[in-house]
Amino acid sequence: MKFIFKLIRNIVVLFFAITILWVVAVRFIPVFVTPLMVIRCIEQADEGRDVKLEHSWVSISEMPYFAATAVIAAEDQNFVKHHGFDLKAIEQAAKSNKDGGKLRGGSTISQQTAKNIFLWPGRSWLRKGLEAYFTTLIELMWPKERIIEVYLNSIEMGEGIYGIEAAAEEYWHCSASELTRMQCATLASILPNPRKYSATSPGPYIQRRSNSVFRSMKFLENNGYILGN
Repeated sequence: MKFIFKLIRNIVVLFFAITILWVVAVRFIPVFVTPLMVIRCIEQADEGRDVKLEHSWVSISEMPYFAATAVIAAEDQNFVKHHGFDLKAIEQAAKSNKDGGKLRGGSTISQQTAKNIFLWPGRSWLRKGLEAYFTTLIELMWPKERIIEVYLNSIEMGEGIYGIEAAAEEYWHCSASELTRMQCATLASILPNPRKYSATSPGPYIQRRSNSVFRSMKFLENNGYILGN
């Protein structure tokens, strides 16, 4: 029994040591590949499609400042205020789902970043628990600017397209630094399902959502919600 207790203790200590060091390292180094990228490539190969993975890392200083404002407006308007979890958004999402409305998620940008970088897609309790753990770690160890930088570089923005630089090159043949305010609003608007919605040929829903995000960006900026360059 003493041996088993010691083994479990050592495993727990090793887990915390590895994950904390991992999070600390990612605060300073670019992220060139994520679990989701690997999973998507495997799915493409299994389905007999050409494997597509477009991704280029750019620092937040190479992005227009309103790129950050766009995703905050679209995905997490309390991003600069909360500490990783937006309890009000989670409560509203749970109520909407319980009432039979359109399925909504209550994940913050911090939670999405933790999932994208350290974990895999899924809805299991294990994955959700680890997401909460990694979200807490990055909120404790990374500044908000780093969280948004990693998010904008890793988020899926189309079939085989990851990050704002790859999206800018794919959709508008420019670099992330050359994106317009409306282009950033459109990119942010397709994030709920970037493999379904089009940034270059948006339908009525994305057009309405883009206009709404565009207006919200101005409001947030006027209230000091500005991150990045």
